[in-house]
Amino acid sequence: MNILGEKMDLFSAKAEVLVLPVFSGEGFSIESIVGRMPESVRKSAARSMKASEFVGKAGEVLAVDVHDAAHHHILVIGLGSATDATLESAREMIGTAITLTRRFGAKTLAVEIPVSEEGDAADVAEAMVVAAQLADYAFDTYKEKNGAKRMKEITLVIRDGRDVLRVRKAVERGCAIAGGVAVARDLVNMPAQVMTPSALAEAAERIVKEAGKNFSLKVLDRAECEELGMGSYVAVGNGSDEPLKFLHLTYTPERSSRKRLAVIGKGVTFDSGGLSLKPGDGMMTMKCDMAGAAAVLGFFTVLGQLQPRCEVHGIIAAVENMPSGKAIRPGDVVKASNGKTIEILNTDAEGRLTLADALTYAKKLEPTAMVDLATLTGACVVALGEEITGLMSNNDELAQSVLDSAEDAGEKMWRMPLEKRYRSLIESDIADLRNIPTSRYGGSLTAGLFLEEFVDGLPWVHLDIAGPAFAEKPMGSYLGKGGTGHGVRTLVELVERM
Repeated sequence: MNILGEKMDLFSAKAEVLVLPVFSGEGFSIESIVGRMPESVRKSAARSMKASEFVGKAGEVLAVDVHDAAHHHILVIGLGSATDATLESAREMIGTAITLTRRFGAKTLAVEIPVSEEGDAADVAEAMVVAAQLADYAFDTYKEKNGAKRMKEITLVIRDGRDVLRVRKAVERGCAIAGGVAVARDLVNMPAQVMTPSALAEAAERIVKEAGKNFSLKVLDRAECEELGMGSYVAVGNGSDEPLKFLHLTYTPERSSRKRLAVIGKGVTFDSGGLSLKPGDGMMTMKCDMAGAAAVLGFFTVLGQLQPRCEVHGIIAAVENMPSGKAIRPGDVVKASNGKTIEILNTDAEGRLTLADALTYAKKLEPTAMVDLATLTGACVVALGEEITGLMSNNDELAQSVLDSAEDAGEKMWRMPLEKRYRSLIESDIADLRNIPTSRYGGSLTAGLFLEEFVDGLPWVHLDIAGPAFAEKPMGSYLGKGGTGHGVRTLVELVERM
């Protein structure tokens, strides 16, 4: 899809669908809105707006048929009050516009960039570009007819000529971010028979090769991981015929940086539960258990284009969790690479076992900050629902920076406590730790406490993305079903803050 930023009048744009976003409240006037439209549709548009009592409320839509030589439809979309409007308002608006445009059978649209008095046209444009690309995304690799409904071109109409250069730069940045999210979505949506640990390593190799000279990749096999003492991670892969792959991606900026970010993604390419086998329904979406790893790889795709001034390390312990005669058993004890022993009482709590060694590895890089992303617990989905990530951290400043980054990026996150009194729930009678708590309650919190045992006080944020990483139904107007690429946008905002 081609996205342009142009200074022009909306109604002179050469597009099948024209989108006019409007704010409600003071200044709203039907006369002023229809007065900008082609004279041939003004009367019918005014009648429709009055009949539907259109006042510009958020999500309110009025479609006006034009059917002249240049245009087919005009969409008037409400954004709500200008004082309450956010970047998310613009994202939802463009998502709605693309959905309707595709429904009309059209492939080109022009949309005016809506800017409130305190808003910034470039920020709004970037948000719209990202949301537009996400709304137009479709995973149709395995469909006989693919790409048929994709948009061809979107023109962002700039009203103030002083904003042109900044908006065009924002369009480039938005396309880069959306491209990274699409990479993550594709990786998650691929069936597990294809997206194995080896395939994940191959994807990392492609990303690093395309990104350029400032990037490198180290891939460790089972023997090398055993030599490093990664007994916790290695044990998870015992039951699978697929070889495990431990990935270390590195981005080094042109100028040396005092800041170093380590991002760690859970990379279980399929989670059957192991010998603690999941029920059949519980396995249907378990190809998404590597969504944290996919977010890391999507993030590195964006780094290659934006080249931020911060050193970044991406760590992925890729593995498949399967049952077999070689699989780990409930009651087995393994040793992580930091020397801690772990009693495995449920082989379906495997993600934290892989992350234990991944966090220990990342810690040795002496990062300024560590962020892990993992589809870790169903308990977090119970607590926060399907659209909100649970954030846990040992550092208030880093936690707030991630939360602020997520808000700017349009990804929903909520901080949850690392309650020290719950630490006793993961103490084992025969080892240092147990991989499931003694209580059935607070499972996402005890999982966070388990991971904290492997960071040694370094500033760290844990993101439990079990809910929003995979959409079983659309999440708003611009995020459809399947892998969402959740976390990529937040990481981009975070690294630029650093």
